[in-house]
Formats: sequence, structure tokens, C-alpha cells
Amino acid sequence: MESHFWEEKWHKQELGFHLPFVNPVLKRNLPVFDLPAGSRVFLPLCGKTLDMSWLLEQGHRVVGAELSELAVRQLFEERGVEPEVDDWAGGRRWHHGGLTVFQGDLFELTAEQLGPVDLVYDRAALVALPEAMRARYAPHIGALTGNAPQLLISFEYDPTEMDGPPFPVFAEEVRQLYQDQVRYALQELVRQDVIEKQDRFKAAGVTSFVQVAWKLSPLSV
Repeated sequence: MESHFWEEKWHKQELGFHLPFVNPVLKRNLPVFDLPAGSRVFLPLCGKTLDMSWLLEQGHRVVGAELSELAVRQLFEERGVEPEVDDWAGGRRWHHGGLTVFQGDLFELTAEQLGPVDLVYDRAALVALPEAMRARYAPHIGALTGNAPQLLISFEYDPTEMDGPPFPVFAEEVRQLYQDQVRYALQELVRQDVIEKQDRFKAAGVTSFVQVAWKLSPLSV
């Protein structure tokens, strides 16, 4: 999945992946992690999701990583704030109040640049990447965040019915990536077929679109 693919999506405003509301999966399952106020939540490939504003309203600090400069610009414009912008090795860092976004190549971001993370909220990153990139992505996020706990959302559907993204990532692959490679204990929080709410996927001929929420807890070495 080349960077120009996502840049083109943003410039054409083909944003079927962008929810016009806060993700109910986040609202229902964040309490499971029992985060104290002021915790730092990291959203890889964050886009301009409304989930970030909601997390800020809960008293948390939010840091995102996003390839598209247009997405980041729209995020701050829609919040009605003027961010401070400076450079980092992989792109530009945008900051205002409790919100920071590293715009650029996620794979160039280091733990030192990112800073401490209390929770990773992966709402649309793993499923946006093809299989070869997922194998690189999962250990990178683990190293980047010091194996911070994760709220991970994955999707399961018949890949013969639709080409991703979002790509189907079945439970076996989630376990192989995060349990075997990155040393997490996995707990399936929610499993629900949401095809009736996915008009664009139904129109494409998808018969079942299962959304799975995972709690990933770091294992001690």
C-alpha cells in the first residue's frame, strides 16, 4: 500500500473510512482499561477521527500519527484551533493543548520522538495495511510504545467478496502478530456482524462484515 494511495483518497475526499461520529466501540470499551485522567493515548493512522476530540473530553492527552497533511490540517481546522507546527525526522509535528499529531511516515517515528504512551487505540491502522505491511507494523507499534496496552479493532469478511482496504484480519492472524511476535495477552471484548450498518460494503456484495474489539495486555518478559 503506497503512500500516494492514501494521499489521493484524502485529496479526492473519498473518506468512507471516516466516521461522522465517535466510534461506539471506543465509548463502550475504554472503561475496560481503567485509564486515569491525563493518560496519553496513541492513535496510529488517525486521520481526522472524532475519537480524538472525545478522548480529550474524557481528560486524556492524545497523540496521533497520520500520513496525510490534508487530514491533519482538516483535523485542527474542524476543532477551530491554530496548532503549533514544527519539523520532525519523518515529517511535521502539529500540536495544540493536549493534542499532538506526527504527520509523515509512521515507520520513521521513534519511541523517543513519540514519548510515553499509556494506551494504543488502533481503530483503523492494522486493517488499512496489506498482509506484508501488517507483519512489519505490529512489532513496530510494540517497540514504539513500549508494549503499551492496546484497544484494537479488526474486521473479518470473505476476501473473495471485496478487495480491501479495510482488509480482513482474522483472529488467527491477530494472535500470530500480537501474541506470538509482540508478547501480548489477547482478550476478545466484542464480536459483532455489522453488515446491516455498512451500506457501501453491502452494495459491493459483502454478505458478512464482523467487527472485533480486542484488549491487548503486555506480557511480562
